[in-house]
Amino acid sequence: MSQNSAPRYPLVLVPGMLGFIRLVFYPYWYGIVEALRRGDAVVFAVQVSPINSNEVRGEQLLARIDEIVRETGAAKVNLIGHSQGALTARYAAAKRPDLVASVTSVAGPNHGSELADHLHRHYPHDSVRGRLLTGLLRIVSALICWLDTGYRGPKLPVDIHGSHHSLTTEGVALFNQRYPQGLPESWGGHGPEEVSGVRYYSWSGTLQPGKTDRGRNLFDGTSRYCRLFARTFVRERENCDGMVGRYSSHLGTVIGDEYPLDHFDIVNQSLGLLGKGAEPVRLFVEHAARLNAAGL
Repeated sequence: MSQNSAPRYPLVLVPGMLGFIRLVFYPYWYGIVEALRRGDAVVFAVQVSPINSNEVRGEQLLARIDEIVRETGAAKVNLIGHSQGALTARYAAAKRPDLVASVTSVAGPNHGSELADHLHRHYPHDSVRGRLLTGLLRIVSALICWLDTGYRGPKLPVDIHGSHHSLTTEGVALFNQRYPQGLPESWGGHGPEEVSGVRYYSWSGTLQPGKTDRGRNLFDGTSRYCRLFARTFVRERENCDGMVGRYSSHLGTVIGDEYPLDHFDIVNQSLGLLGKGAEPVRLFVEHAARLNAAGL
């Protein structure tokens, strides 16, 4: 990405559930922030509650956006959200479209996740299995907060039940009633390109066959987990990245929905150990140029 293709407004990267900025030395957006900054883009990787509802995370993001516009002098920001981070970004844009130039959903469960539906059915929060899962998530969340060397703000609240409900098909349907900006009118279609002055984009991946080609590498452990998670899917079992369905991810202008990338590889969380045809960093660099071309 050349200097002339850097976006006009800062890029704000919003992580998904159990997200972080940097665990000790390991960044959530592995290699992506550096690649964008090499093209002179102004980039902020931010942190919100690792486990909480879309609305709570969205309010935290709005507070961070206020800080960024004051710090940079920019009038607006471009939001790029991974997984639940996409819903977080959508909330912020719906509430303060004057501060947001664009929202980009990267593997966002914009119509809910069938994995969350499966957990809701088989691990209800008031059951023994549900309480065990809740305990495990509390431990993981606490570890993330403790090990996140990229975040220096106040302690962030945790709401496991609120987070889980925010990701189910039913929960996201309620969220979409309140904040429909960018959503397609028909299943699998494109949504409006612009709403209230905010541009909407999305891209996502799908699990591919084979072990070393088209996005799966023998040293890429996340692919094994995602293939296991994919077994919980019904409607989009053959069209998902392990955690989010191909068509469920659609928002605004759909840049692509069949990239050979699982839910973690799409933000390069496998230390770059990806198979043939998988280039997640390139997708972000190209998108920065796309935002620049749109005057954003």
